[in-house]
Amino acid sequence: MSAPSSGPPIIFDAARRSHRLARAQSLFPKADFLHRRAAEDAAHTLSAILREFGRGVDLSPHGGLLAEALEGTPAEARIGAIETVGSVEERAAPGAQPLGLDDQSVDLVVNLFGLHWANDLPGALAQIRRALRPDGLFIGSLFGAATLKELRSVLTDAELEVRGGAQARVSPFADGFDGAALLQRAGFALPVSDVDRLTVRYRDPFSLMRDLRAMGETNVLAGEIKPLNRAILARAAELYVERYAEDDGRIPATFEMVHLAGWAPDDSQQKPAKRGSAKMRLADALNVREVTGKEGG
Repeated sequence: MSAPSSGPPIIFDAARRSHRLARAQSLFPKADFLHRRAAEDAAHTLSAILREFGRGVDLSPHGGLLAEALEGTPAEARIGAIETVGSVEERAAPGAQPLGLDDQSVDLVVNLFGLHWANDLPGALAQIRRALRPDGLFIGSLFGAATLKELRSVLTDAELEVRGGAQARVSPFADGFDGAALLQRAGFALPVSDVDRLTVRYRDPFSLMRDLRAMGETNVLAGEIKPLNRAILARAAELYVERYAEDDGRIPATFEMVHLAGWAPDDSQQKPAKRGSAKMRLADALNVREVTGKEGG
């Protein structure tokens, strides 16, 4: 009898995720609005930090959006060229293999909407922290627990009705309130997280599903996945409209975006308070002046 594995549980299938992401590359420009929003948020944060970052790398599954968002901003002249690092396969499953970056070799790391697919999220964050030079900065965004709560509910209930049993169809996204604690566990200094909740309105549930496919955000849970048949999808669409449709007939989809920031430790940094050090506001930890706030959806 073999000994049980001591590694993290395998929640996501890396090969399946890589395939979904590769399939989405040509479709992504039609559904990149959430990723562009996150890139603009990261560019806004970087513009408020009055320091230079000599070498920056982008580990996002869909690389290049941060570089575009930085164009014309105050941060553009203070940040070197942003390198998109790794192949699609490497960016698809954060932490599954070495980053390919030497320890303490970069000043800035950004990962937009990749880390919620990590089987070992603390391990993936620890890899990023080791790649940063002292006082280097990590900025990341990942989907939080409330994401697609409507779709999760109707798919489960429709499959129960039609098949008599249901599989998980939507990923178990991270709880936004744990973001700063996860960064702290991975060795970051002054770790913080903010939550941006957005409601997107669609003509029908199938339009939402097409966007998720174009983003590469469809089901990649490990193990056998029994395909959803037409009867289940039709019933799920009916339930979505019955439960959530607005007066004009459009349906809402919730996306909870958790924005993370943390610094590689350095003796020059301000020391946090003994209690609650992982709960400070993002603007305070980055030592910037907050100009505008976000409105939840």
